[in-house]
Amino acid sequence: MSGAEALDLGRETIWLTVLIAAGPMLVGLIVGLAVSLLQTLTQVQEQTLVFIPKILSIFFAVLLFLPIMGGLLGRFTQDLFLRIAGQ
Repeated sequence: MSGAEALDLGRETIWLTVLIAAGPMLVGLIVGLAVSLLQTLTQVQEQTLVFIPKILSIFFAVLLFLPIMGGLLGRFTQDLFLRIAGQ
């Protein structure tokens, strides 16, 4: 494997990681913002209040996005195996 191919593979790997993590992270960001806004409006400043809704929402987002994440990872793995077999 040449240096350019290794860099290309690394770039694809980083981009795949960003795509896989984007869905649950965005859901966590939105829920965190909503809970923070609710805390600000009600003046309830409990630091641990935000964790349970965020954890549950990220868990359900992972379940929701699991087929998409699996498809992306499966295509990447097949492409990687084809690259290995082609050499």
